[in-house]
Amino acid sequence: MVKAYLILYSTRDGQTHKIANHIANQLGFDDCELMNIIEADEVDLTKYKKVIIGASIRYGHFNKNLYNFIKNNTQQLQDMKSFFYSVNLTARKEGKDTPEGSSYIQKFLQQSPWQPIYIGVFAGALYYPRYRWLDRVMIRFIMSMTGGETDTSKEIEYTDWEKVSQFAAQIKEK
Repeated sequence: MVKAYLILYSTRDGQTHKIANHIANQLGFDDCELMNIIEADEVDLTKYKKVIIGASIRYGHFNKNLYNFIKNNTQQLQDMKSFFYSVNLTARKEGKDTPEGSSYIQKFLQQSPWQPIYIGVFAGALYYPRYRWLDRVMIRFIMSMTGGETDTSKEIEYTDWEKVSQFAAQIKEK
């Protein structure tokens, strides 16, 4: 049976998966299959009408599994309606929350053989208490340099859920 949407996600702390679930809810869960990109080695993309890939940034980089999946499926992704969204804390700042304003997306588009037809950029979440000690220290340092939250007892969700819903609506239309 052909499903309308395959939503692949690469997540570190769960926010990209949470966003994938929100998109699936907007598109209709029965029409979607969600899958961690780590488990997508043998996925048959021809079983889907549209593919949505979401990936988070950690320390300025996407997970290598994202690039491996794209490398192994470039032609299929190019031949079908495919979409991409990035999740990062920099997108909490106005102007950094668009494909044009995101240095991560610009670098990705220059390096990637796959060019999605529509791209979203969403702010992630800051989960200090859940991080390992080194991650907590490093992320706090980065946040202090960028004018962000440095209280390591806090958890803050920066994701604009209305913006995620608008992204899903665009996918439905295209």
